[in-house]
Amino acid sequence: MSNSEIVEVLELTAKLLELHNADPFKIKGYSVAAFYLDKYKESELQFMTEQELTKLQGVGKSTATKIAQIAKTGTFPELEELIANTPLGVMEMFNIKGIGPKKIAVLWQELGIDNLHELELACLNGTVAKVKGFGANTQQKILDSLAFLKDQAGKLRMDKAEVAANSIINELKKTFDQVEAAGEIRRKSEVVETIRILVGTDSPALLQNTIGSIGLLVQDEKKSSPFVWRGNIQDVAVAIEIVAVKPERLVNELFLETAGEDHLGLAGTSGNTIWRHAYYETADTEHAIYEKAGLPYIVPEMREGAGELAWAETHTPDQLVTWDDLRGILHNHSTYSDGQHTLEQMALYCRELGFEYLGIADHSQTATYAQGLKVEDVERQHEEIARLNARFASENPSKPFKILKGIESDILGDGSLDYPADVLASFDYIVASVHSNLSMTLEKATARLLKAIENPYTTILGHPTGRLLLSREGYPIEHQVIIDACAANGVVIEINASPWRLDLDWRWIAYCMEKGVMLSINPDAHAMEGYLDMHYGVANARKGGLTKDMTFNALSLGQMEEYLRGRISKMG
Repeated sequence: MSNSEIVEVLELTAKLLELHNADPFKIKGYSVAAFYLDKYKESELQFMTEQELTKLQGVGKSTATKIAQIAKTGTFPELEELIANTPLGVMEMFNIKGIGPKKIAVLWQELGIDNLHELELACLNGTVAKVKGFGANTQQKILDSLAFLKDQAGKLRMDKAEVAANSIINELKKTFDQVEAAGEIRRKSEVVETIRILVGTDSPALLQNTIGSIGLLVQDEKKSSPFVWRGNIQDVAVAIEIVAVKPERLVNELFLETAGEDHLGLAGTSGNTIWRHAYYETADTEHAIYEKAGLPYIVPEMREGAGELAWAETHTPDQLVTWDDLRGILHNHSTYSDGQHTLEQMALYCRELGFEYLGIADHSQTATYAQGLKVEDVERQHEEIARLNARFASENPSKPFKILKGIESDILGDGSLDYPADVLASFDYIVASVHSNLSMTLEKATARLLKAIENPYTTILGHPTGRLLLSREGYPIEHQVIIDACAANGVVIEINASPWRLDLDWRWIAYCMEKGVMLSINPDAHAMEGYLDMHYGVANARKGGLTKDMTFNALSLGQMEEYLRGRISKMG
């Protein structure tokens, strides 16, 4: 089992114990272990002995024994007993935002509610609001969360969908030469509802037999046909379609099965829609399809019908940002706060990947849950940065690498940042982010961000809506107002590249560019491997049409230092 899967089992155990009113110390043991192991990526937990596990922070001897059992079997006896004594519908309530195991226990034991449908009905008729400790506000939050869960059902985040798609593609390529991901996977959608795969073959029967030999795939026979296999991966609800395509039609079908409906409906100078050209005229390349329609070539990521032709009037595909254009990374965490690798390790790996600078932006003092930096910690970190930078300069004077002094400063409830001005002034740059009190009205959230943007020390607005894809809706903000304010105050907006976030949403990138607001693609890395999440950020940025010249961390080290010095001089 992967580290994350082991952590999920520990978290589930803690929730079930609390649900059943178990010993608080036992609950805390599992919760603490899950908290620390969730951020642990130094090595695979499944290969560690019990003795090695006990040396990890937050892991006691008893918990280490359980982890070893989980690694081998995926479970352990105590968890199995808890699951056997808990209705599945009650366990599904753990996904509802705003209520924890104790409130779920009340709903189950006092109201007899043991599934989501009954819970929704009890909220709609006002029963839940009358229960002590709930009230109308909690009842409405439950209804909102249930609606969100319904909307997200059967979907996967980009990263998980790609893994699933690639596992199927790799199996199919053992038999077929032409296998391509299409649809939302190829368009780099942040959330995927259907994994669509095309296979070039003259034998649909061979394809069906081959799919049947892939053990994890479960067919929906009613929805399938001889030419289209439909179903899902075992225990994963997202829909999967595997389509048999004649090899000579693969280019056309790949185009048709990739582009969004609105893009296919675009009409070119030929007078016909691009769909008509792609459907009726066999093409050797996708470029040829656009040429026949009299339209400029649009990269697969942008084929949404969301203004890509207007973008193409002033831009060309080669201007879109790529991984190779990035020169540094500006939102990362180390062991100074809640990261898993030291500052030195984070810097060395960043340099190894070919970047010119690492912006370290550990959590600030208000973020006690993430071991945020007190003022004395800031001073200690800055001293280490100075030592490391001196070392890096001496090691390779001709190719400098530098650590930039940043911080992810919490935006407090009133919009202020959580250090005094003299401490903020000690950093090279500030990433300002909201992490607490996320239940805000549109007016409150917008006003909170506006005050932070207007703070002269704010350099980058971090993950602007705080969303967690398929898990938590972002707080509502007036995007145009926020972007306009960033333009007026020279503040960069982050595209948080974590596949959990991808925030700023790609749909607002065009407006940022129109207003002259630069965007910074940052991984929010809590470990060295987290840097690679920037591939998702780049995909998201390209989908929105972000060009290299509007990408903040495409600036070279010299350009970045000049930019940051300019901001400081304006404040002075």
